[in-house]
Amino acid sequence: MKLVIAEKPSVAQSLAKVIGANQKKDGYLEGNGYIVSWCVGHLIELANPEHYDEKYKKWRKEDLPIFPAPFSYQVTASTKKQYQVLKDLMKRPDIDGLIEATDAGREGELIFRLVYNQAGCKKPFERLWISSMEDKAIKEGFANLKPSADYDDLYEAALCRERADWLVGINATRFFSTVYGQTLNVGRVMTPTLAMIVEREAEIKGFKPENFYTVQMLVSGVAVTSKRFKHKQEADELVEKINAADKARITKVETATKQEKPPLLYDLTSLQRDANKYYGFTAQQTLDYTQSLYEKKLVTYPRTDSRYLTDDMDDSTARLCCLMKEKYGYTKMVPVHTKQVLNSSKVSDHHAIIPTENVSDADYSEIPSGEQKILGLVTARLLSSVGDPAEITEYALEVECAGEVFKAKSKCITNPGWHLLEDWILGKKKDDEEEDSSKKDDGGSHGILEILEADASLLSEGRELPARDPKVKEEKTTPKKRFTEDSLLSAMESAGAKDMSDEVERKGLGTPATRAGVIEKLVRIGFVERQGSKKTKYLVPTEKGTSLITVMPEQIQSASMTAEWEQKLLEVEKQDIASEDFMAEIKDMIVDLIETYEPVKGADKLFPPRQYKQYKKYPKKGASRWQR
Repeated sequence: MKLVIAEKPSVAQSLAKVIGANQKKDGYLEGNGYIVSWCVGHLIELANPEHYDEKYKKWRKEDLPIFPAPFSYQVTASTKKQYQVLKDLMKRPDIDGLIEATDAGREGELIFRLVYNQAGCKKPFERLWISSMEDKAIKEGFANLKPSADYDDLYEAALCRERADWLVGINATRFFSTVYGQTLNVGRVMTPTLAMIVEREAEIKGFKPENFYTVQMLVSGVAVTSKRFKHKQEADELVEKINAADKARITKVETATKQEKPPLLYDLTSLQRDANKYYGFTAQQTLDYTQSLYEKKLVTYPRTDSRYLTDDMDDSTARLCCLMKEKYGYTKMVPVHTKQVLNSSKVSDHHAIIPTENVSDADYSEIPSGEQKILGLVTARLLSSVGDPAEITEYALEVECAGEVFKAKSKCITNPGWHLLEDWILGKKKDDEEEDSSKKDDGGSHGILEILEADASLLSEGRELPARDPKVKEEKTTPKKRFTEDSLLSAMESAGAKDMSDEVERKGLGTPATRAGVIEKLVRIGFVERQGSKKTKYLVPTEKGTSLITVMPEQIQSASMTAEWEQKLLEVEKQDIASEDFMAEIKDMIVDLIETYEPVKGADKLFPPRQYKQYKKYPKKGASRWQR
C-alpha cells in the first residue's frame, strides 16, 4: 500500500480519481492499493523564540541576536487534526512507502518534508513531479515517479529560505521595535519592496514641474513640432520668424518597416502584470484564479518562472493550438511556429503557463468571470506566441523653417501578424492602435501616411511648402507615476539586475510564487494602501510605511542585497554553494546590524509614544487591563 500526500484536498481528490482511490474515509481516500491524503498548506512551522528560552517572551535588545541551534518545529495550531491523520497513516503497518505529491516546487517540497520529519517517518518515498493536473499528465507522473534524493537540494534551499526569513524577521523586527519603542515589522523581501514604493513616492513629492514650450505648425496639412524651449519668449520669437519666412523646406522623409516578434509565453509574473494592466486584478487575485484553473485541469502549473516549453512538446503544442483556435471560434488559417516557444535549456522546474486540452470541452458558463479572463489571457498568449511576426511601418518627416528643425513621426501596423488572434480573443487594445504625432488634437490636420497615400510627391525631400498656423504649445514636465502592481512586479523582478552579471540565472526580489504574498502583506499590515479607480489602482506608502523606511539601514532595505540572496538560494539548490555558508552570511549581517546601527535622530517625531489608558480592576482577577 502506498500513501500519497498532496498539498490540499482538491488536488488529492483529483489524484485519487485518476489512480482509483475512490473510498472516502476521515481525512483521506483509499482504493486500488493507494491511500491519498493531504496537507492544508503548511502543517508545520518554525517554533517561536520563547520555545527556546522563556526570556524571549519579552522583547529586549540585550537578548539579541536569536540564533536557534538547532531550529525546532511545531505543528500549526489550526491544522493539528489533519497532521495527526497523516502521522497515523504513516505509521500504519500496511503502508510500505510514500509518494510525495505536494506542488512541484521549492515550497511544496518544504511542506511535505517537514510533515514527514515531524512525524518521525523513515519509510521510503518517491516524488510525483508534474506540470499539469490533466488525467494524462497524472497517469504519466505516477508511471515515472522520481527518486526522493533528486530533490534533496531543493529541500535544502527551501529550508535556507524559510530560516533566513525567520532570522531576519525575528531579529530585525525585535531590534527596531525595541530601539524605537513600538512594533516595526521587518522582512527580508518585504522591506526592500516597501523601500522601492517609498522611494518612488519621495521622487514624486520632491518633483518640481518645469514649463517648456514648443512651436507647432502645419506643412501640407501635416503637424510638425519644434524642439523644446525653456522660455516662452524664444518660442514666440520663432512664431514671428515662421510668419515672416512663410515657407518650410522638407529635409528628410523616411519610411522604415520593422518586425515585431510574437510575445513570449507567460510565466506567473508576466501573467500577473498583464492581468493587472488589462483587468485591474491584484497579483494575489491572479495567482488565486490561475491556481483554481490549474486544479480544474484547465491550465498548467502556475508558479513558474519559465516562459518556454520543453523541446519534446512540439507535437502536443501544435495540437493544442488547433484545439484552442476552434474553441474560440477562429475560422481563418492559423500559423503555428512551435519552434519559437520550445527551449528546454530555459525550463527548470516547470514550463510556461499554457491552457490544457481540457479547455476544448469546458463549459465556460461554469467558470467564474475572473477565471475566464485569466484563461483568455493564457490562451491568447499561446496562440500569439506561435504566430507570425507583425509588421510595423514607421514614418519620419523633418522640415526646416526659420533656421529651426521641425519633426513629425507616425507609425501603423501594416501586417497585424500575431495580433490578429490576440485581438480576436481579448479584443483590440489601445496599445495596438496607430500612433501618429503628425495629427493635431483639433483634427484640423492630416497624418504623414494619409498624405503619402494621396500624393507621395507632396512630401519629397527638398520641396518647399507653405508654413501654416504656427502656434506656441505650453506644457509641463511630469514626475514618474506611482507603482501599480504591474509596474511593481516588474521592478521586483528586475531588482538588483544592474549589479549582477548577465550569467546570473535568477535576479530580483522574491520569486514568482512569493511576490503576490509580499504585496498583500504590505497592504494588510498598513505599510501600503491601494488608491485609484477600480481598474487602475496605485500602491501608495502610508505614513507608517514611510517612517519605517526612514530608519532602516541600507543592508535591510537594499533590493540588490536581497536579490543577491535569492540568487544564492538557487545556487544552494544546485549545490554550487553550501547551505551553511549561506546561513552564515545571513547571521553575519544580523550581528553587524545589531552592533553598528545608530538610531536616527529625531525619530521620536516619526514614532510618537503610544498612549495607554488603564481600565478599572476586574473584581475576579484583581489585575489591571491596558489598552492601546
